[in-house]
Amino acid sequence: MNEYESLVKVIDNYVDLCADWGKIDQSLYSKYDVKRGLRESNGKGVLTGLTEISDVCGFRNEGNERIPIEGELYFQGYNVYQLVEGFKGTKHGFEETTFLLLFGRLPNEEELREFMDVIGKLRALPDGFLRDVIMKAPSHNIMNIMQKCVLTLYSYDENPDSREIRDNLMQCLGLIARFPIIAAYGYQSYRHIYKESSLIIHRPLPELSTAENILRLLRANAKYTELEAQVLDICLVLHAEHGGGNNSTFTTHVITSTGTDTYSAIAGSLGSLKGPRHGGANIKVQEMFSDLKKHVKDWENEDDLRAYLQGILDMKNFDKSGLIYGMGHAVYSKSDPRAVILKSYAKKLSDAEGFTKEFALYDRVERIAKELIMANRPVMKPVCANVDFYSGLVYTILKIPGEFFTPMFAIARISGWSAHRMEELVNNGKIIRPAYMYVGDHRDYVPLDER
Repeated sequence: MNEYESLVKVIDNYVDLCADWGKIDQSLYSKYDVKRGLRESNGKGVLTGLTEISDVCGFRNEGNERIPIEGELYFQGYNVYQLVEGFKGTKHGFEETTFLLLFGRLPNEEELREFMDVIGKLRALPDGFLRDVIMKAPSHNIMNIMQKCVLTLYSYDENPDSREIRDNLMQCLGLIARFPIIAAYGYQSYRHIYKESSLIIHRPLPELSTAENILRLLRANAKYTELEAQVLDICLVLHAEHGGGNNSTFTTHVITSTGTDTYSAIAGSLGSLKGPRHGGANIKVQEMFSDLKKHVKDWENEDDLRAYLQGILDMKNFDKSGLIYGMGHAVYSKSDPRAVILKSYAKKLSDAEGFTKEFALYDRVERIAKELIMANRPVMKPVCANVDFYSGLVYTILKIPGEFFTPMFAIARISGWSAHRMEELVNNGKIIRPAYMYVGDHRDYVPLDER
């Protein structure tokens, strides 16, 4: 046995110790009324803060009863359905949404032009950043590249630890502007190093919207259609913000409350969003459908689809997690408005690009999965498709690579994170510190030679 194998064997023993010692009696959570996952027993989130940035509604209250409703999402008081309808035909809805989230109102035409000019000028990365940071030590996961770059940008800031609103707003605007560039260059470097593809680097154009620049930077020919840019812009709007209680936004609040810098806070939010139970769920949906297609040849055979999905719930199919990814939400009950809107755009895109059979498959799986989950799980509210269910299909039709799905989420959500960071700073709240109860034994120390 060589030195490395010996080391691995010792670590394997540590793993067993950790697994055995780390298990907590599950009945204790009920005994002490622990709000596990910061959830009440009915699944509702524990109220830990206040925000004016956005509102997420899946129920209405009538006395002591919670009545499921069609999902509603508001950005600074505006219903997202109205915003999307108002942005229809444009390619800068995301920039308008970002302005709204940060400053509490929609911009007029002059303010929008000025804001887009600011974002365009802030997109440029520091000299040598692409070569020295993004391309060195590339990662298989673009989210980790983004984290590394965000933390490195701290070193390029003359006053990174400032608590002044002006400095923090400038830092947030810089990250909003640079996220698409960092992610796209990170992806191109990943392709070049790990897939042995030609390195293709386009420069962002300041006069283009975020959606247009993303398509330009990802594609070898830098070309895209008006419809593609408009649809991607709506995707960015829908992912830009979702209340203060989602995991990554709550992470922004938690880390900001310690008094640390913008770059550290946003790097933590990126780490949260990467997880397959959060932003990483969109790629899990696509992987699940890829696996489904290997096992169900006739996409119109609902009996076969039902059997496959039942196998997932029985932990026999796909990743054996028991989860049908893209289905269910912590707050929404009857519907997720983001999924409803994305589904309509997926239909429009699939008709235009020849993906009608693919769209029909998603539609069937959504319906059947909803029925099966309700029949097989002890759910306390209706089950609906969430935003991740159709976002991957839309991205696929837009020829956005799977490795870029979760970074797309981050490119949009940095606007919401920035708004929540500014809100936390402006209100100067206490450090966020939930309580954990110790349920282990108290023991007497035993000298080393007597153990």
